[in-house]
Amino acid sequence: MPEQAAEALGQGHQTLSERLSAVQTAIRESCLSAGRDPSEVTLIPVTKFQGPELVADLVDLGVRRFAESRHPEARDKAAALAERADLEWHFVGQIQTKKARQIAQYVDAVHSIDRGGLVDALSNIERAHPLRVFVQVNMTPDPARGGVQPAELEALVEQVLRTESLDLQGLMCVAPLGEEPRAAFAELRALGQRIRPLAPSATALSMGMSNDFAEAIENGATHLRIGAAITGKRPERT
Repeated sequence: MPEQAAEALGQGHQTLSERLSAVQTAIRESCLSAGRDPSEVTLIPVTKFQGPELVADLVDLGVRRFAESRHPEARDKAAALAERADLEWHFVGQIQTKKARQIAQYVDAVHSIDRGGLVDALSNIERAHPLRVFVQVNMTPDPARGGVQPAELEALVEQVLRTESLDLQGLMCVAPLGEEPRAAFAELRALGQRIRPLAPSATALSMGMSNDFAEAIENGATHLRIGAAITGKRPERT
């Protein structure tokens, strides 16, 4: 990340507006440093654990896309801001199969398609338009982590492509904790190229969060899921 942008993100006691501006500046500078057009990268603030009031404040600051990872919380926020028809809701957390159809009723995109049973649960959902989805890839050998193993990727992609209610956008990953994120992001980029013969239009790469989005941009990220760097600390429970 360019030094000036990194310094801006490191400042404490910023307002929401200042944090958002610092992240937007860091994204722009990281894109330019990587030789990329900033317009190629979509910022999606992750607002889990934050109240609908903070989401409304971000809307006032011009944000239109939001990511959530917990179904009841996401559902309630979408309902609280239902009068804003221009907002997009992205679901980025793991999904229980039995909750999949409920989630599909209020989100515009799901970034965590990781198994065939979930695709089956989302088949024939009633929507005006197909649900935009990303296939999540597990970048670790731990099967308990979310995501499909790379060896099983093509089979899951083919299943999504056969499902008319879903519109495959590309791939998603979370960099393993405690490891150099560039390796995971480079692997996801290579996997994106690997599925290109099956899904030529599925070119999106959803990767990069608060601490590693510069590395994700270097490796072709198109969608950044950034939480605390924008929203600040998690509110204390009362």
